[in-house]
Amino acid sequence: MADVVIIGGGVVGCMIARELSRYQLKIVLLEKEDDVASGTSKANSAIIHAGYDAKPGTLKAKLNVRGNPLFDKICSELDVPFKRIGSLVVALTDEELKALDELLERGKINGVPGLEIINRERLFKMEPNINKEAKAALYAPTAGIICPYELTIALAENACQNGVEIRLNSPVVDIKVENERMLSVITPGEIIHTRYVVNAAGLFADEISKMAGAEEYSITPRKGEYLIFDRRFGGIVSKVIFPTPTKISKGILVCPTVDGNFFIGPNSNDVQEKDDVAVTQKGIEEIVNGARRLVPDLPMRHVIASFAGLRAVSNTDDFVIEASKKVKGFVNVGGIQSPGLSSAPAIAEMVIEILKEEGLELKVKSDYNPERPQIFKFRHLSSEEKKELIRQKPAYGRVICRCETVTEGEIIDAIRRPVGARSLDAVKRRTRAGMGRCQGGFCSPRVVEILARELGISPLEVTKCGYGSEILKGRTKEFIETGGVAGAK
Repeated sequence: MADVVIIGGGVVGCMIARELSRYQLKIVLLEKEDDVASGTSKANSAIIHAGYDAKPGTLKAKLNVRGNPLFDKICSELDVPFKRIGSLVVALTDEELKALDELLERGKINGVPGLEIINRERLFKMEPNINKEAKAALYAPTAGIICPYELTIALAENACQNGVEIRLNSPVVDIKVENERMLSVITPGEIIHTRYVVNAAGLFADEISKMAGAEEYSITPRKGEYLIFDRRFGGIVSKVIFPTPTKISKGILVCPTVDGNFFIGPNSNDVQEKDDVAVTQKGIEEIVNGARRLVPDLPMRHVIASFAGLRAVSNTDDFVIEASKKVKGFVNVGGIQSPGLSSAPAIAEMVIEILKEEGLELKVKSDYNPERPQIFKFRHLSSEEKKELIRQKPAYGRVICRCETVTEGEIIDAIRRPVGARSLDAVKRRTRAGMGRCQGGFCSPRVVEILARELGISPLEVTKCGYGSEILKGRTKEFIETGGVAGAK
């Protein structure tokens, strides 16, 4: 029996789980993949938006502006890197200048602090690599950048520290309702009786709502493709650089990351399949052409990775956050596209209030701990700190990922953490092993070896991202099974 079941282990589901963990409740979070942050939360623009873009009066506008200032405290408590670097919306034409005025007015209505339109001279002092045709820009000093999957993992770990049960590889296959009230949630492995369900299932929130017999709405996956550049060129811009937005997208941007790289993207194309994260040649050309309007001299020879993410676009054109009128105890949290990441803390607050109104009794824990233990990042330590750490734990003296200077000790810690890594991608998200110039070409075999040893499994069972993505197949598998003699019987 659980008091609340949360469906979905993205940033919103994990933020809600952490907020609920303040109270004397039994909470279970279900995630269908092998790790949290496996959907939209692992592949987006990683921006904490200021809040000027959303239409006034919408949940997007209200929750973005409320959520933005909460990140400083949350990230401090959870030891998650966050940089409030500001953003610029650049106008290249007279028509786009008019759009800046509209955005400024919209931002004022939404309550965004510090907005101003800056002239060419000030713009080029801020960003010397910007297109010299730029006429002006809307400056939003409260915008920031974050690592969305690191935040999601930290939220999950802190929630787990405070008693939340997180079940991975647990897709919801059925939801039982009796007399229009929540009864149970069913996964392949168990039946969880519960009075309350929070549907934070991302791209699949519409399907979960329909499964429960609650309100029906539709989610369309909208794909965005990205290119990320080597860290040597991370200083090409210092702020988030936007074009003037369109009706469906904030546009193709140029943006630094908290880890020192920079990226360009995304484009915006509705797709049919909710797992279509393929990067296309056409998409790459589109984002390169779009980014060059902002920063003409891109170091294209130094692209180290491409990826795509999917946004959950509801047919309401706004977030869907409400208690069901059809099923007592069922709360929809769907259609969380941009600015969903920026809004996540405020979404969690709103969901708590909805659950309270629905009858959930909230008694604050006396032993709630909002802080996650500090995560050691070897590359950020001083020489003396490194020596002392290696003296205490020799595994920190063995560098596994050369590009990102990630040690064996960090990988072991990532596997042993409260919501520990169980796959190659999960290790990557927690340590950055495999995210550098060679994209895992050097370190992946060693990470596979460490995962197998720490999890007590065969290297043949180690996956990239869960069941069906085993790393070692074909001739490699044969080589291992025959003791190193491929083709032997």
